[in-house]
Amino acid sequence: MEGLTDRQETILALIIHEFVESGEAIGSKTLLERYGLSVSTATIRNEMSALTHAGLLRQLHTSGGRTPTEDGYRYFVRRLLTETDLPSDEKRLISHQFYQARADVDEWVRLAASVLAQHSRAASLVTTPHTARAVFKHLELISTQGRQVLMVIVLQGGDVRQQMLTLAEVFDQEHLSQTAEHITAGCGGRDAEGVSGQAPSFSDLGRELIRLIADVMSRADAVSSGEIYHDGLANVLTHPEFAQSDSARQALRLLEERSFLEEVMAKALSPGIGSVQVVIGGEGAWEELRDCSMVLARYGAAGFATGALGVLGPTRMAYGRTISAVRYVAGLMSDLMVEAYAG
Repeated sequence: MEGLTDRQETILALIIHEFVESGEAIGSKTLLERYGLSVSTATIRNEMSALTHAGLLRQLHTSGGRTPTEDGYRYFVRRLLTETDLPSDEKRLISHQFYQARADVDEWVRLAASVLAQHSRAASLVTTPHTARAVFKHLELISTQGRQVLMVIVLQGGDVRQQMLTLAEVFDQEHLSQTAEHITAGCGGRDAEGVSGQAPSFSDLGRELIRLIADVMSRADAVSSGEIYHDGLANVLTHPEFAQSDSARQALRLLEERSFLEEVMAKALSPGIGSVQVVIGGEGAWEELRDCSMVLARYGAAGFATGALGVLGPTRMAYGRTISAVRYVAGLMSDLMVEAYAG
């Protein structure tokens, strides 16, 4: 939302801070007593009403306090949250743990998952780094029933991805096989960007298939074909909003589904190493994350090997601390990899 006043931004930030700490709806009297605001409770209530009307706060009961909405958290993270750093003693402890570990990437990945879970009080995930971008090798299209077709993509290195498609019209198997052969001949040996660049030379069907292939390859680039390490899953289940809810368990199950992680990371993570991305309430794209937030970052050595790490927790998350922890661990992992392998 554009055009919040300084006072409205202050009240929004204070409500989020209080709600993250307590989990209880926040009223105007609480804000006045705890922060000594130089306005009346009536003025605070008016501003809270304006923030509610703007969709940044919600009020469950007419006479009750307010809690942040997903849009409220997004406004806070993107506009109001100042860049913070982990306390120096915590950084020294984390750094010591990493430099005491064996010079082994798997050991670093396991340690990163443990450290992130401990310092963010959320569930962590860390992917092992991969050393190259996905490269297209071969395509097969298999007619199943009517307009439904099984697309089989083979990447260099033997990684196989399958996806069921529903085409705009029915094509016989011969036509599908010829199209697959043409795409294989024209796109073999190319990465996702190179595959996309070949689209103009194909028919409508070929262009749509190439778009899908490039999307699958981008997902493969986002998450390595190696292991994904988790830690702190029990942390999420201790939050009171998840105590009697299946939403947390559903979200945690998704951490085991590679295709879902690939989709989220491919769309949410920027290419830059160390840059932190925040996904709040699924960002309107992932219903499964509607009650959760993810803080993600890339780590590694540019042009050599990269992986991804992050945490998943409730939307009522201490974003400043979590972002700081993710950024710091990503930086440590990158430094270690550069020193050990790329330097």
